[in-house]
Amino acid sequence: MVDMFEIQAAYYMVAATGVLIAAIFYILNIRISQRNQELMLKAQQQTLETRQAQLFMQLSDTYIDKGYRSTALEMLSNKWSWVDFDDFMKKYGPETNSEAWNKFQLQLAHWSLQGMLVRDGLLSAGTLWSWWGWVPLAMWEKYEPIILEYRGRYETPPKGGLHATFEDLYYSMIEEREKYRKDFVERELPMRAEKRKALGLKPIPPYP
Repeated sequence: MVDMFEIQAAYYMVAATGVLIAAIFYILNIRISQRNQELMLKAQQQTLETRQAQLFMQLSDTYIDKGYRSTALEMLSNKWSWVDFDDFMKKYGPETNSEAWNKFQLQLAHWSLQGMLVRDGLLSAGTLWSWWGWVPLAMWEKYEPIILEYRGRYETPPKGGLHATFEDLYYSMIEEREKYRKDFVERELPMRAEKRKALGLKPIPPYP
C-alpha cells in the first residue's frame, strides 16, 4: 500500500518537473525571440546598406555626368586664385562672373548635401571617404576663408550656419582619413605581406 509520504513525494516530483519544463520552454522562447530580433536587425542593416549604396551611386553619377567633378578639379587648380575675399568676389562673384559663381555655388551645395546625408545617417562618412578621398577636404580647405568671410559679412544672425553641413563633412573626412591610415598600417600592409608570402612572391621592399 502506498503511504501518504510517497504520494506527496511523487506530487512534488511532478510539480518540479512541470516547473522545469516550463522554465526550459521559457528560455527557448527567449532565445528564439532574440535570434529573430538579431535576424531582423541584420536584415534591416543590409537593407540600409543597400539603400545607402544606391543613393551614393545616384549622387556620384549625377556629380560626374553634370561635369561637377571636372569643375571641382578646375576649382582646386591654380586657375582659381585670389589675394583676398574682395579679390575673389571681383574675379568670381555673381556681378562680375556669373558662370564661375554658379560653379562655386553648385560645388558648395553638393558637398553640403553630402554632409547633410551623413549627418542624418543616410550615408556613411567611410563610404564617402573611400570614394571621394581628398576632394572634399581640399575643397573646404581652399575655400574656407571665402566661406567664413561671406558668413561674417552677409549671413544673418546667428552666424555660422551657411554651408555648416559641408564644414561638418570636412571634420568627418579628417576622422575617416585618420582611421584609414591607422587601419592601412596595422592591417592592410601586413595582410598584403602575408598574401605575397603565401603566393611565393617576393616581398615589396620598404618605401623610402
